[in-house]
Amino acid sequence: MVQKKKRKKWMKTRHKVITELARVVMTPYLRLKFGVKVEKFADQQNRPYLIVLNHQTVFDQFFVGMSFRGPIYYVATEDIFSNGWVSKLIKYVIAPIPIKKQTTDVQAVMNCARIAREGGTIAVAPEGNRTYSGRTAYIKPSIVKLVRALKLPLVIYRIEGGYGVQPRWTDVVRRGKMRAYVHQVVDPEEYKKMSDDELLALIQSGLNVDEACVSGTFYHKKNAEYLERVLYVCPKCGLSEFESHGDVVSCEKCGLKARYLPTKEFEGVGEELPFRFVADWYDYQCDFVNKMDYTAYVETPAYVEKADLWEVILYQRKNLLAKEIGISLYGDRIETTASDGTKQVYRFDDVSVITVLGRNKLNFYVGDRVFQLKGAKSFNALKYMNFYWRYKNTIGESEDGEFLGL
Repeated sequence: MVQKKKRKKWMKTRHKVITELARVVMTPYLRLKFGVKVEKFADQQNRPYLIVLNHQTVFDQFFVGMSFRGPIYYVATEDIFSNGWVSKLIKYVIAPIPIKKQTTDVQAVMNCARIAREGGTIAVAPEGNRTYSGRTAYIKPSIVKLVRALKLPLVIYRIEGGYGVQPRWTDVVRRGKMRAYVHQVVDPEEYKKMSDDELLALIQSGLNVDEACVSGTFYHKKNAEYLERVLYVCPKCGLSEFESHGDVVSCEKCGLKARYLPTKEFEGVGEELPFRFVADWYDYQCDFVNKMDYTAYVETPAYVEKADLWEVILYQRKNLLAKEIGISLYGDRIETTASDGTKQVYRFDDVSVITVLGRNKLNFYVGDRVFQLKGAKSFNALKYMNFYWRYKNTIGESEDGEFLGL
């Protein structure tokens, strides 16, 4: 009789040791760097949890780790698992749970269940994205299925002020204050009595943080730098491109200028601006795209620029296919043009998912292949995702007629 090979445990003793060492080293650094007040979870007890958190900065997982004792296993995008030896080191040190972004990943759920059975605590940001606007982004209803499948006490963890200190579109950290803390704990016996809609509403309201308000000051001499990673629609001239310097961002087509203040507010330069906060401009931009006729950009591209084109070999590495290749964004496709004039067409009908990673990388899935565009620092990946979802909305292939991917 052939015996089944015993599966190795996901949880390792080294995870606990490394977590404690990282906590000692990182806590004073993060408090100084981010001005963050992290509140310890005093009533943790000796039991595992499923932690859901809103996503504002690149260090959110460390804030969660500062609140809890012991190791936490974070659900993380597949991108960090496709960087060769670096990914292997991350996997060895903290063993995050890989998930394919913007998809229903059954294997990720199975891995979460495995860790829960071993008595581990799991953390996930159900937005699946860091906010560009300062408001908590769309939360997929599938988070409810994960909560019910794991049957763990549910922790709703809030991060406030992170958008002021480090908005997604920036490369710098502002001087300011932020807070990270356990907002609510819901035991399985309690959420078992709720309907799916009630549980989803509880999670959504608990994680709803709106930074489109004056909530202190957040200062850096480059306050507006790289706002062009999120802005591509001008209130005066429509689809455009932007450039930023210091605390001012300007439209390259019509010259409209806006100053980004330490209060997170906009101030028009030389003329009035119809937006007070980034969220106001972001909402206007979404509305503009949702009303846009994609067929107007089928013959002529809306944007032409250059970017590096990579192929992502999931959970292994990335292969550079072309450096600074020509990229054309149409209403129904993306085209690449090599230096020898060779064209490659990626029609939105053939693309299953488009998603933005980090500040300005773009992944798109075609069949069983994954491609990544990585442009210069000012590259705006968001518009590609928004155009893709506008097309899908128009032909009736999206669940929500106004969802633009974030």
